[in-house]
Amino acid sequence: MILRKEREDVVHYCRKLVETGLTKGTGGNISILNRQKGLMAISPSGMDYFETEAEDVVVLDVKDGGIVDGKRKPSSERELHRIFYVKQDDINAVVHTHSVYATVLATLREGLPASSYLIALAGLDVRCADYATFGTTELAELTFAAMIDRYAVLMANHGLLTGSKDILNAFNIAEEIEYCAEVYVKARSIGTPVILDETEMTKMIQIFNKSYGQKVAKADMD
Repeated sequence: MILRKEREDVVHYCRKLVETGLTKGTGGNISILNRQKGLMAISPSGMDYFETEAEDVVVLDVKDGGIVDGKRKPSSERELHRIFYVKQDDINAVVHTHSVYATVLATLREGLPASSYLIALAGLDVRCADYATFGTTELAELTFAAMIDRYAVLMANHGLLTGSKDILNAFNIAEEIEYCAEVYVKARSIGTPVILDETEMTKMIQIFNKSYGQKVAKADMD
């Protein structure tokens, strides 16, 4: 099977989307890039994640988005994923969620400010991209533009997207940003959240980049 490991990981993390409350039903999507082969594995469209198997995950050519292997229809958001692989060499996995609190902010068309040091996993803050219809090239382009110099972005009236060097870190960022969004929304309901300044956030980014806060797969430690 082409990209067996990547396809198995897509299935595993799609199930985790539901298990960790980052989406409901078949919402959201995940992809993993094999940059050496120029191929990406992406979750199929509209399938129950707990009935999805590795062979249901679709393999696409990163250059043109054409299907290389797979019997299922790929996620309607394949262009949303592919644009990051084409235009950024530090992103090899993308996670798109419909997590509640991130989507609350996205529905208000507000970004997530630096209300927690953990936001430094994504950058100085998390912007909210302009709205576009799901599954369109316009949505991909607007989302990409709003995530420049960041590893997370809110999608107006839609959800959250994160990216990183691997699926372990991309998923971790999605979990942490949703947690920060929840705390921020709840804090706003009873007062005015205190926002960390750019100097502090820059310091946090530097610390995280030195390894703290970055997840390391067990295979990488062997």
